[in-house]
Formats: sequence, C-alpha cells, structure tokens
Amino acid sequence: MFTIGDFARHGRVSVRMLRHYDAVGLLRPAHVDPFSGYRFYEAGQLARLNRVIALKDLGFTLDQVRSIVDDEVGADELRGMLRLRRAELEEAVAAATARLGQVEARLRAIESEGHMSTHDVVVKSLPAVRLAELSAVAASYQPTDIGPVVGSLYQELCARLEAAGVTGFGPALTYYEDAPDGDGAVRAHAGMIVPPGATAPDVDFVELPPVERAATVIHRGPMEDVVSTYQTLTAWTAAHGHRSTGYARELYLESPDDRTRWVTELQEPLAD
Repeated sequence: MFTIGDFARHGRVSVRMLRHYDAVGLLRPAHVDPFSGYRFYEAGQLARLNRVIALKDLGFTLDQVRSIVDDEVGADELRGMLRLRRAELEEAVAAATARLGQVEARLRAIESEGHMSTHDVVVKSLPAVRLAELSAVAASYQPTDIGPVVGSLYQELCARLEAAGVTGFGPALTYYEDAPDGDGAVRAHAGMIVPPGATAPDVDFVELPPVERAATVIHRGPMEDVVSTYQTLTAWTAAHGHRSTGYARELYLESPDDRTRWVTELQEPLAD
C-alpha cells in the first residue's frame, strides 16, 4: 500500500488533486485509517488514475471521466464523445489560427505605418465597367468581417458563370455601400468584369458608370493587410483637400494562390 504522498509521486499528480478525486468519488483510497484519517492506495489503482489523467487531458469533464472509467459509457457512445471532442478541438484550432492571422496582420500594419509614400497615390479617371456580381452583408468594414463574405461570394459567382458558359471574364472588382440596417454593416458587391452580352442565371449584371477622378494606390499582399494601405489613401485624400464619395473600390489585378503575391488597386472616387 502507498501513502497518499507516495501514490501522488508515482502517479505524477498532486496530493490536493487526489483528495479532490476522493471527494467527488472519482478515485477512492483503497483504505482510510479510522483513527488518523490517513489515505492509502494500492498499486493497481495507478491504472485507473492514468485513465483519469488521459481523459482529462482530452478535455472531458470529471463527470464524463467518471462515467467512462466506471464503464457506464458503452464503446459506441465513447466513440461519439471522442468524435465530438475532436470536432470541438478542430474548431478551437481554427479559431486560434484565425486570431493569430489577425495579430500578425495588425503587427504588419503597425510596422508599415508611415513607410508607404503618399507619392504612390495616383489620380486618374476610371472607365465604365459591366459587372456580373453577387452581394451580401458583412458585419463591418473590417477585413476580418469582409474577407470571409467576399471570398464566399466570389467562389459562388465564378461557379455560376462557368456553369452558364460565360468566358473571358475578369479581373474581379469589389465595391461597397452602407447596409440598409446600418449599425456599421456594409453590403459587399463581389463582381467580375464581363464582356457585353454575357448572361447567367441567378447572377446580377450591373453597369458601373465612369468615374471622372479617383485617387488610386496599389496594395501588394493579402487583403488582411490592407488597412495600412487604406490609411495611406485616406491621409493623401485629406492632405490634398479632396473629399471621398464613399467606400473605395478594390480591383484585383493579380490574385494567385499565394496571397502574399496579390496585387490590388484601391480606387477611391473623389467628389472634388
């Protein structure tokens, strides 16, 4: 028999944890001295302790662990619990990966602040374009809210155009407007420039009129990093006494699979 201290050392847990397992009925001592109250454990109980630790490390609650180690959970139910836990962990990893990407994008934005010369801004006219488009509302104008919405819109739009036999389309152009319900939400219009006469079911076709004057700047890299480039465009517009007419357009000049090599022209129409 082992004292609680010795058993804790062999099991690589704390004495406090063993007392807690005893209190909740998860791992009772093999013997408790009636006079001193000292707890004693048998070597065979290490196997149960190891199962408890392994199941806890998988993220199961103590109630779930007790049901499993007491054989109250059948094999099929256990497989289901493990699959559910796997799905929860995959979702947590995806969420953490997304947050890591946001942190890295913000760091890049901070490091590049003031590094882009406002001399890179060019004022020019924009021709009229015919777009095949789909639109949806994003919760805000932040890249983290815009990106998933625009990405899914373009996937669906390209699939519908290809199914309709529309060829020769591109490049892609996204433009924005305030969503009717307000509260910071925006409606994103994901469009492909298409030739005259192109049609496809369940796709909207619009004519964007020409723009006499627009401030434009080239953004290189993923759109998650676009904030600093937008800030450069905004600073230039304000410094030169111009007024924007709304949200800037995004013309995707090059969009390979490697998003770090994307080339996007931001186009901000000027009111004066």
